[in-house]
Amino acid sequence: MPATETILRWVNVPLGLIYPDVCQLCQSARATPRDGYVCGACWSQVRFIRPPFCQRCGLPFSGDITTEFQCTNCHELELHFVSARSAVVAKTAVLEAIHRFKYSRALWFENFLAGLLVREAAPVLREEPWDFLVPVPLHPLKFREREFNQAELLAAQLARATGIPLHRHLLRRVTATATQTLLSRERRAANMKNAFAVPPGTSLAGKRLVIVDDVFTTGATTSECARALRGAGAAAVSVWTVARGL
Repeated sequence: MPATETILRWVNVPLGLIYPDVCQLCQSARATPRDGYVCGACWSQVRFIRPPFCQRCGLPFSGDITTEFQCTNCHELELHFVSARSAVVAKTAVLEAIHRFKYSRALWFENFLAGLLVREAAPVLREEPWDFLVPVPLHPLKFREREFNQAELLAAQLARATGIPLHRHLLRRVTATATQTLLSRERRAANMKNAFAVPPGTSLAGKRLVIVDDVFTTGATTSECARALRGAGAAAVSVWTVARGL
């Protein structure tokens, strides 16, 4: 059993004994480990992404756009994936849960976040043949610090829901990049340049792959992942994330 799944199992068992059945976001309503410790009121803050949205990067738009379109940003950027989709908008309860999941080891939020991803991504992915789900990797230094990869945990649940195999070691992060949070779009792209690689000798000729991550902002990270995969011969690379930054 992978170490990340072992950690999660270890955490989930005693949670009901250590923590009361209360929402870990608002601290006022009932929520259980099965709920990801997110109550109905906080859950109601979730904004699912519905058309119209950019067919390339998944950016949602308001208005009565009835035809498929690509946003201005996608016309200006060199993106190496075919398309990117996200389940929900990265705001309110979702954004707080992601931050606490990643940076505060609040692993009980996995069920909540993975549930959002599976709900939206699984039906779409079942419509086409895909060979592997590929989580965005952490650099080994970051992994030792965090002790788990949130993208891998989310991808594992999506793999179980869809039957698409999860490939944990198809992509490596070879550069310990600076955090993207405060960088502009241009600096994010420069920061991620050549940050990922596939193992030497790996051939992905004809393979159709889905990159999985927690948040899509500018697409710099997932585009560099896709570039590395396509460089090894992948025929098509798409992206799914839990949340989409606006």
